[in-house]
Amino acid sequence: MSDTIADPENTLILEVAHGRVVIECLPDAAPNHVARIKELAREGFYDGIIFHRVIAGFMAQTGDPTGTGMSGSGQKLGAEFNDVSHQRGVCSMARSQSPDSADSQFFICFDDASFLDKQYTAWGKVIEGMDAVDLIAKGEPPAEPDQIISMKVAADV
Repeated sequence: MSDTIADPENTLILEVAHGRVVIECLPDAAPNHVARIKELAREGFYDGIIFHRVIAGFMAQTGDPTGTGMSGSGQKLGAEFNDVSHQRGVCSMARSQSPDSADSQFFICFDDASFLDKQYTAWGKVIEGMDAVDLIAKGEPPAEPDQIISMKVAADV
């Protein structure tokens, strides 16, 4: 385990084809979203799910078990918009037009996406492995999409 992990209970280890990605969760900014993502990770929900929408210079989106971008876990979350700016490495929830429609889909920002600030629930930040995120296959959907091999709470590893 990396010595960069200060709080294993609020850290996720995401394994992708290109390496390990360590995400520091932000429970003070989005407590309900962090709790739900950890619950889903512990159930193995994210294991094997593809990155179905990956836009160079913007973000990589995942979390839909159908791989279409139209589904989720079936449990909607109320918005927890906060002061975390959507910068490189920030993890945030995808949603439909309704602010309270986030479910299991999330995205990782490749670059500055501050135009999303206070409109999407930011819940984490990549603290290790952005080089692996940068290599995720691009496309909407990618011709040969990358997948989450596994996503675990660091305290459980």
